[in-house]
Amino acid sequence: MASDQENSQDANAPDDTSEKEITRGITIMKSIIRDRDKAVTYNVNWNADNQLIGSNAAKLASYIGTLVRMHIPITATRWSNKELGSAKDKIWTEILRSFNIEDTTIRKKYILQLAGKRHRGWRTFLTNKYLKDKENFFVEYDPEYPVKYAIFITEEEWVAFVAQRRDENFKKVSATNRERASNPTYAYKKGRLGYARLEEKILDETKSDATSLPPHVLWKEARVGKDGTVRDDVQHIYDECETLSQSISTAEDQENRSVLSRALNVPEYPGRVRGKGHGCTPTSLYKNPRRRNPSNQEVMETLQALQAQVLQLQNDNERYRCMEKCSSQLKETSEKASINCQNKFPEGISSCQLYLSSPTYRLVGKGKVHNTSGDLLHHRPLPDGHLKVSVDVVLDKDALLPIPDIVSETTLLRDAIGSFVAWPLDLIFIDDEVFAQGSQQLRQKIGSRQKNKRDLPVTSLPKKGAFVPRYQISLETLVDSSDMATAGAIRLLDMEEDIFGYSCTETIGKEDLEHIFRHQELGVGVIHTYIRFLYDNFMRGNDQLSNRFRFVSSSLVNKALICREPDSCREYLVKRFMASSTNNLYLWPYNSGCHWLLLAIDPLKEVVYFLNSIDGEWTNYPDMKQLVDTSIKVFRSQRQARVPRTKSSNITWIKVQCPLQRNGIDCGYFVMRFMREIINMNQIEIPITYFDEYKCAHYTRLQLEQIKEELCQYFIKKRLISI
Repeated sequence: MASDQENSQDANAPDDTSEKEITRGITIMKSIIRDRDKAVTYNVNWNADNQLIGSNAAKLASYIGTLVRMHIPITATRWSNKELGSAKDKIWTEILRSFNIEDTTIRKKYILQLAGKRHRGWRTFLTNKYLKDKENFFVEYDPEYPVKYAIFITEEEWVAFVAQRRDENFKKVSATNRERASNPTYAYKKGRLGYARLEEKILDETKSDATSLPPHVLWKEARVGKDGTVRDDVQHIYDECETLSQSISTAEDQENRSVLSRALNVPEYPGRVRGKGHGCTPTSLYKNPRRRNPSNQEVMETLQALQAQVLQLQNDNERYRCMEKCSSQLKETSEKASINCQNKFPEGISSCQLYLSSPTYRLVGKGKVHNTSGDLLHHRPLPDGHLKVSVDVVLDKDALLPIPDIVSETTLLRDAIGSFVAWPLDLIFIDDEVFAQGSQQLRQKIGSRQKNKRDLPVTSLPKKGAFVPRYQISLETLVDSSDMATAGAIRLLDMEEDIFGYSCTETIGKEDLEHIFRHQELGVGVIHTYIRFLYDNFMRGNDQLSNRFRFVSSSLVNKALICREPDSCREYLVKRFMASSTNNLYLWPYNSGCHWLLLAIDPLKEVVYFLNSIDGEWTNYPDMKQLVDTSIKVFRSQRQARVPRTKSSNITWIKVQCPLQRNGIDCGYFVMRFMREIINMNQIEIPITYFDEYKCAHYTRLQLEQIKEELCQYFIKKRLISI
């Protein structure tokens, strides 16, 4: 260092720091050398991402710095220079003599990359200490040779190093880096701890069984100060990462950019994972091997497969155009619009059964056939020999559509629930006995009912112990005496915004009422009508119940929509959950395509009660479970809830031991009774063994008839059916 006399001759020279330098001394890790001579070695640990952790990690890092200063000249500007190969091998050999590390390529690569970081840090330290002033600007005078580090640096190396640092190009790069680092947007606050040891510390403190943490979690914790406070902008980035992580798959996260890079809106550099620290690469994090380029043979095979697919699509498109052309020739015309009503079927909307003839002739589903004037399918004329059908129930989960839906790209019948498809005329069967009797017999039946109306046991006393479905009989009489006796007739029931979170109108058709009278499978219209009954008779005017229980619309969230429009389903559920200010239990009748079950969701406690009347598991419905889990996580993020890291991905699912059905028809009736009993008990938490007041192995027919009686009474009370 320069003497006091020399410093006095140059006002710009830095203050003498020789005493401070001598006080601290230089780091050469003598203790490791002494232990090595005694044949004592140190164990080191590695985490799941192949990063250095454990009690000896800091000691190894410091020792690497010492070896770098001893064996790598400060004039080496590129760590990848092949001339440094022998020096790097020497460093690796010295480390193996003192630390128990596997002599493998992956470990050597990690250690030498860390050595490269230490070398860059060593050169930066010398520059800042001897070539710059207190304001971090390069000095104009010639810096004196640092005698303190003479064991590492020769005088010739020092002169060459100073010349390198005074190069104008280097000064420009240095100024740019200094400006960028002077005021970081999200400052790192963990000193020399590093991401790997920070992750180790967090997992130890929380006693977690996890082996690693997501990058955005570590990124946030690395920016928490000693006082434990989290800046708002840091919390905002973390919340955005939580939201993005629900919608971006792992493959997309790996192939493009991580959720942290997306939230920060910065590019990701090859070979690194932002928020995980030194040594963690995309390959080690995602445990996927590096992809190789395909061979010429593989490229040709792929090309041939694509050409075959294109040819098949062209043939399908040509066939579809021919069907359209043929259908247009057979349609009758009227003064107002083209009419495609088939004489074989009643005009309007009728309940029907759907069959397929290949590979075997079988019943595959149930729905409603729409035989109306000028009916179109997705703004296109119906193919010849087909009618427009809405699918309600699927009985064969592997059944294919007769004509794939090119608009929604649907090929399976189960994915078309709640939507319209074209179905061949000869494979549609009306399951309406009234239509089979013909319109004349229908009028005779109605007249007979009206003539003998006074003889119906509506008000007469039943035999002792017998059950008489009075309201069902009364409602059936009203139906037969009204225009609802005609197939395709409908009634509209207004659903207030408080019920499903939005205003809507529910459509009730004659076939829906027939399902009740004949105890058949129920559609969504009947289920929603019973929900309106529960709301009107139990919750309206009762603040405690209306604030505690809410409903989820089966029309907006069902099997078909989850597969076709998962984003809209998730948005609806999250919006529904956000209406909660206290603990609410959301009752959601879920139609899996051919079966009704009930989910009772407490989004604040992140608990989902699963009530299935056929004793199935929720794992049998992966699409439904993934939607619920994702919606709860997004809801958690939007309300900025803090969940322990050990539970951040654990949403509690509880299978309730509810009564079980003994046939393939009763699931809808069971779901309605489940909802009634839950609201009647007025409890947010549902016991695993179900409520003691309603505990039984199976519901009796009388218990289900009581639900049907409530429905029919509600229809009459609301005057939905009038003569």
